[in-house]
Amino acid sequence: MRRTSPFFTLILGAALLSLPASEWSQQTTPPENSAKQDMKDAGHETKNAAKDAANGTKKGTKKAYNKTKHGAKKAWNKTRNTTKGAANGAKQGAQQPQ
Repeated sequence: MRRTSPFFTLILGAALLSLPASEWSQQTTPPENSAKQDMKDAGHETKNAAKDAANGTKKGTKKAYNKTKHGAKKAWNKTRNTTKGAANGAKQGAQQPQ
């Protein structure tokens, strides 16, 4: 069996004490640009794109609905006023024959 010298042990101890605790045990982590991470990122981007598209569709649909509703009310009011005017005109014409 091989014994280490006290000098080597002293150097190794000093080196370990000079390192921060986080570097004592270096854990190997997968690279950040791994295929698995790329797939996760693609999934998140697809999800966000779908949300953006759905929000745009919702906004456009709401706007179209409100414009149609406004136009229908405007047409209804105009028709009602025209009908009242025509009815009043007919009454006046019936009362005063020419």
